[in-house]
Parts: sequence; C-alpha cells; structure tokens
Amino acid sequence: MSLRRRVIGLGVGVLVAVLLATGIATDVIFSALSRAELNTRLAERIATAGQLDARHVPPRQLVRQLSGGPIHAQLITPDGAEFGGTDPAGPTVRLVYRTLPDQSRLSLSVDLDTVTVPQQRLRSILVGVGLAGLTLALLALLATTRTALAPLDTMTTLARSITRGQRGRRLAPARPETELGRTAAAFDDMLDALEGAEQHARDEQARAQTAEAAALDAAARIRRFVDDAAHELRTPITGILAAAEATASTQLDPEQRDHLQLLLIREARRGQRLVEDLLSLARLDAGTPALHEPVELGALVEQQAERSALLAPALTITVTGEPTTITGDGQQLAQLLANLLDNARRHTPDGGTITVSIRQHTPRDAGGYVTVTVTDTGPGVPPADRERIFERLTRLDPSRTRDPHHSGAGLGLAIARSIAHAHQGTVRCIDPPVGTIGASFTLTLPIPMRHMSST
Repeated sequence: MSLRRRVIGLGVGVLVAVLLATGIATDVIFSALSRAELNTRLAERIATAGQLDARHVPPRQLVRQLSGGPIHAQLITPDGAEFGGTDPAGPTVRLVYRTLPDQSRLSLSVDLDTVTVPQQRLRSILVGVGLAGLTLALLALLATTRTALAPLDTMTTLARSITRGQRGRRLAPARPETELGRTAAAFDDMLDALEGAEQHARDEQARAQTAEAAALDAAARIRRFVDDAAHELRTPITGILAAAEATASTQLDPEQRDHLQLLLIREARRGQRLVEDLLSLARLDAGTPALHEPVELGALVEQQAERSALLAPALTITVTGEPTTITGDGQQLAQLLANLLDNARRHTPDGGTITVSIRQHTPRDAGGYVTVTVTDTGPGVPPADRERIFERLTRLDPSRTRDPHHSGAGLGLAIARSIAHAHQGTVRCIDPPVGTIGASFTLTLPIPMRHMSST
C-alpha cells in the first residue's frame, strides 16, 4: 500500500473512532440528562402533592394540578374513590407511587417515549452528521494529503530524471525545518555528493586520458625527433667517413689531401654543431632551470652582432636601441640571439643588411617588457611558413640559403623559441618593414620591476 493510502486510511480510522466515541458519549449523556430531568420533575410533583394535600385541596383539583406534560396523576382516597386516569402499564411507562399524609394513594406515570424518541432522533442526527463529516474529512484528507506529500512526488520525479541521465536539478525546499524539508535537504546533499563524486571521476578520467595522450604524443615526437636526428647525423658522418677513407689513399697529391682534410674538418664541425643543438634541446625539454641574474641585453646583442660580422664580412650589421637590463641566463640568451643572427646571416645575400633594434615598452596596465627585432634583406618567409619554421628539423627551400653547403639542421629557431619560453618570453616571425621583402623576427622578454628605473 502506498504512503498516501496509508495516511488516508489512518486518518479515516482515527476520525471514525473519534466520531463513534463522540456519538456514544453524546447518547449516554443525553439519556442520563433526560432521565435526570424526569426524575426531577417527578420529585417536584410529589413535593407539590404533599403541599396541596396539607392545604386540603380537593382530590380532583389536586390531580388536575399534578397532571401535565408527560406526567399523569391518579389519586385513590382512603374511602376508595379514584380521581384521574387508571394505572397504565407497558414498557413505555414508568410508575411512581406515594402515600399522602391523609392516607390517600398517589400514583404518577411517565411516558418514556418522551425520552426515547428524542434520543433516537438525536442518534439519527449524529449518524447523519457523522457520515457527512466523515465524507468531508475524507475529501479534505485527499486534498491535503496530495498537497502535503507533493514534495515526495517531486523527489520521485527528480530521482527518475536523474536515472535518465539529467543532472543539476535540486529540490531546494522552502521550509527545510519541517520533516519533509529535512528529507528534501538531505536528498539535495546526497545529489551534491553523488554528482561531485561523478565529476571527480570524470576529471580523473579526463586527466588520465590527457596524460596518456600527452605521453603518446611525446613518445611519437621523440620517435620522430630521433629518426630526424639520425637522418641529419647520417650526412656529416657519411661525409667524414668518405673524406677519411679518401685521405688514407696513397695516390692523392698534397693539394687533394689538403682539400679532403678541410672537408673532413667542415663535416666534423657540422656534426658537432648538430650534436650540440640536440643536447641544448634535450636540456630545455628536461626543464633544466635557467640562471636568474642581471643581464645587460644591449651588450649581449652587440657581442653577437660583432660575432656575425666576423663570420659574414660581406654583410652590414647594425644595432640600434638603448641599454636594457633583464633577469635571465646570459649563456642561454646569447645562444638565442646567436641563432637568430645566424638564421638571418644564412639567408641574407652578400651586400645585404641585418638590422637589430632594441625597444623598451612600459604600459601603464602591465609590467614592462623589451623587444629585440632582427630584420634581414633576404628572400623573406612566406606567411604560411612563419610558424612552421619553429618546428624542429624544419628547413624551407635550400635555394633561399646564401650558402646551401653551410645551411643549418633546422634546430636553431626551435632552440631560440624554447629558450625564450624558459624566460617567460616569445619569439615570432612577423611581417617585414613596409617596402621590404626580408624576414623579420621579434624576441619579447619581460623586464623585472627592480630594473625598470635603471633602464
């Protein structure tokens, strides 16, 4: 049986019991009061009879005064004369006999129907009113029970919606201090805990999937990197082996031997540079902490510009800007600038120009930063390749290089970006100055607040 039916059944049962008890009590009390009233009236008539007899009221007048209503009087004088009605008999009559002081015999009869008929009428009224009240109470119970148990229906609907996969709904009882309100609040707390556990499980699963995907991606990148590195190292190693084998020949003249030795040195240096670049990337990928010391960026740029000028005397390299002090690893920043200048130097034809500009920025709503822009007069970088060139072992068309035999392995720009990220900075390939077709790279690095005033 449902809770609603049990509540209605119990309510009706209680009402029936209360109505029965009330009806029985009313019937008993009414009967007792009615009989007490009759007894009182009989006692009054008997007392009146004594008073009338004491005044020597004639028997006929005495009977007339004592009779009235449901009471009938009969008087028998000592000489046997009868006045009033005869003695009635039957279940509906009650008789009371008294002997007066003059030895007259007085009998008073009462018709009990005057008590039982109103009592039966009262019982009929009680039954009718009780049944009507019970019907109204039943209807009221149906309505009030439906309203009172509505939160349970809401909880049932909510539970079924959650079973179907709907989440986020709550009961939010308006009166949490009541029994149903406390039940609804506990139900909401249970849903919060359940959905929290589900969300935690989903987050853990997502993190596990993300970690697994990252691990797979890292493994794939490592395999590609190792394959590419092996391929890149094969070229200088092959050149070194060929030059070494040719040098061992006894049929070479001194000029050929010198040429092969120079080739051997060049290929060895190329392999050395590739290995050093690979080691640099490995250290950066491993997250090796960089030093945090004051670095004069302007002086560092001047040093690397002078180095590039020595390596490419046919180029014009100019540096503009103002002294700027930042915090970082001077050796890594020097390698970053060297890679940017080497990239510009390799792609700038003889007679070309490389311009390096340093500029500070101190916006009002952010910390200060400095930009170093390296611009060359080479063939430039197509917009579609400006992000791809920062990928490892990526090289564009060799015809763009001033000396294809001394082109890099495609690691310099990747190393430069990794070093910049380690210093909370960025390296990007941007649009060249208006009216030119060369390449332009910009390095952005933050300026600590303690160095703002000195710069």
